[in-house]
Amino acid sequence: MNPSSHTAHSAAEVEQQGRAIVFATNNSHKLDEIRAILGDRFKVLSLRDIDCHVDIPETANTLEGNAIQKARYIAEHYGYDCFADDTGLEVTALGGEPGVHSARYADGTDHDSEANMQKLLARLKDKDDRRAQFRTVICLARKSDIADYTLFEGIVRGTIAKEKQGSSGFGYDPIFVPEGYDESFAALGDEVKNRISHRARAVAKLADYLKQ
Repeated sequence: MNPSSHTAHSAAEVEQQGRAIVFATNNSHKLDEIRAILGDRFKVLSLRDIDCHVDIPETANTLEGNAIQKARYIAEHYGYDCFADDTGLEVTALGGEPGVHSARYADGTDHDSEANMQKLLARLKDKDDRRAQFRTVICLARKSDIADYTLFEGIVRGTIAKEKQGSSGFGYDPIFVPEGYDESFAALGDEVKNRISHRARAVAKLADYLKQ
């Protein structure tokens, strides 16, 4: 597929759809979170919505680098303003692991949340220090000037529970207990998480910027 062939079509759609912006993901959980946080101020499109099925580069060794790669790729090849995120769980006792490798933490897996959580719990089995933080970095790239970009960061601190709690959310949510709460993100539910999460904080900064 030639990504550049979508540019004119995408630009026309932007005009028709008003304040349309692409979120460089097809992760339905992330899309639901972002759309709930932004409300009706912007029409948030997924990669699937713009017929993007290419393997977007995500090879950086930092959260910032991966977010920049993804956002600039879409702005350049598809003609949309685009924001992309990368999120990592950073555990103090493990020197910041899994960090940028959070989605592929368990050996030989890709976005296997259960395997990732089990590996993390095993690594922390004999650790008293269970402090951790979720950190999201969002990059906004404009189609009008892809060389320029803006970064937004959101952090929520907490601890790693000794066992899973709750059934909502995704990723490491069942074992991450945010500061000031006694239950995990998964047990607290989407409404609370969307209000206090790392992604919510980063998206709030993005939304404030876009409204200017």
